[in-house]
Amino acid sequence: MRQFTRIFLIETHGKGLYEFTPVLTRWLSECRPGSGLLTLFVRHTSASLLIQENADPDVRHDLETFLSRLVPEEDARYRHRLEGPDDMPAHIRAALTQTQLSIPVFDGGLVLGTWQGVYLYEHRRAGQRREVAAHLLTD
Repeated sequence: MRQFTRIFLIETHGKGLYEFTPVLTRWLSECRPGSGLLTLFVRHTSASLLIQENADPDVRHDLETFLSRLVPEEDARYRHRLEGPDDMPAHIRAALTQTQLSIPVFDGGLVLGTWQGVYLYEHRRAGQRREVAAHLLTD
């Protein structure tokens, strides 16, 4: 078994989904794995990771609209506002989504469906510099 690790830096420009599947694919081609498992972990409490459709941007828009209704920013019930009114809602969104993903790797490539992409989901209004830790275990 071989192991590879890397920290991916993803610059965001505010709320939304940022696809980084091509970055992962390039890194895999450098590692030249056979079959294995890729684990991704976002090192932040106000961002998350998703596997989501990458063909129709309306999917990402509808997801953002839904979560905005589910977790509104201007809610007097939030006590935690250390970094502004979007701070606690960002933490709640991260708790409702995922901070870690496991993706199978077969024949050197990610085993994703036809319309699936890997996304960092930024939950803060302001741009951020996010880190995603990757661990690849391969034969």
